[in-house]
Amino acid sequence: MILNKKIPAYNLQEILIVLVIIGILLLIAYPKLMPLIAKTKSVEAQTQLKHLHNSQTTYYYMYSKYAIDFNDIDFEAPKTVNNNGTANYTYEILSATNSTFKAKATAITDFDGDGIFNIWEIDENGVPKQIVKD
Repeated sequence: MILNKKIPAYNLQEILIVLVIIGILLLIAYPKLMPLIAKTKSVEAQTQLKHLHNSQTTYYYMYSKYAIDFNDIDFEAPKTVNNNGTANYTYEILSATNSTFKAKATAITDFDGDGIFNIWEIDENGVPKQIVKD
């Protein structure tokens, strides 16, 4: 005995309409999410700069001066996404004297697509400052 029972399901048109509606909602929400995405990615720069500050402070207590080279303070900058890593920033020590130092983190990607790259700096005071806002 063969039973022709219909199984309730959605047809292709209904599924496509739902997908189009979801796509439109994402297009509306995407520009509002970009500042939040840029802000979360900047946490990486702040964390690494604080680590760099701690390493510089340790070096200062040992040698009464700040180091100009990452190797002197045993700081290894993380690999960037361009070099098969995960970091979105490059790091460099701009200046170092007996009493001051300044280091910079520069974004390698434009997070919100406006052509401006995020830059953070830290000095001997240990507070990261955003120099260029993305």
